[in-house]
Amino acid sequence: MSEVRFSRTALLLGPSSMEKLKNARVAIIGLGGVGSYAVEALVRAGIGHFTLIDFDVVGESNFNRQLLALNHTLGKPKTEVMKQHIEDINPDAEVKTYPVFLDSTNREKLLPGQDFYLDAIDSLGPKCGLLEFAVKNNFKIISVMGSGNRLDPEQIHISPLNQTVNCPLARRVRKYLRSWGVDCNFPCVYSSELPRQILKDIPSPDEDLLHRGRIRGKVGTISYMPAIMGMMAASWIIRQILRMITLTLQSV
Repeated sequence: MSEVRFSRTALLLGPSSMEKLKNARVAIIGLGGVGSYAVEALVRAGIGHFTLIDFDVVGESNFNRQLLALNHTLGKPKTEVMKQHIEDINPDAEVKTYPVFLDSTNREKLLPGQDFYLDAIDSLGPKCGLLEFAVKNNFKIISVMGSGNRLDPEQIHISPLNQTVNCPLARRVRKYLRSWGVDCNFPCVYSSELPRQILKDIPSPDEDLLHRGRIRGKVGTISYMPAIMGMMAASWIIRQILRMITLTLQSV
């Protein structure tokens, strides 16, 4: 593949950094509004190896915020669509896809062997299960908390999970992890904006009932919040690979 595709990044980072990005292995769990834009930032930065995990398909209610939601992708597995998208940008990228629900039965098989992990799961139980497994296995992981019911991107931050404020999802994740004896001293992207109240008289789409029979909570979303949070998580991984930042993590 022509080096011209990533030449503008090479001007900024230099050849040795581009090689680090090319050789890096990153797993993204969840390919919705957060995960899809995280992958977009990672592949365009030159990351060369991807593991994509998501059991869901593209649905109509995804159109307001998810990169993969287009007329011609409706009903297709998100992992399949994301793989094609990555290869359209970088045909040399290695992409492994797992259109499955990540849980205790398959984590040990699917997760090991990556340099970094990006948690973009939006359901509490699976999210906590992944984070418990990651922390106990010393994985380098960044987790993205809730973007729903918020509008202000200036209140998005990266900090240790045990230092977040005003994020109900982060609070619930901390509660579960601490009850399991898990250290919450790992980085996350979160919003300190107080969540807004949704309009209860707006009809909810049928696809809120997922394949596994779980009813998703009704959450209002705007186009840019999940995208920005996903890209911030991707930026953290990229800068970690390049050793350009160190996040000071302190137990609280």
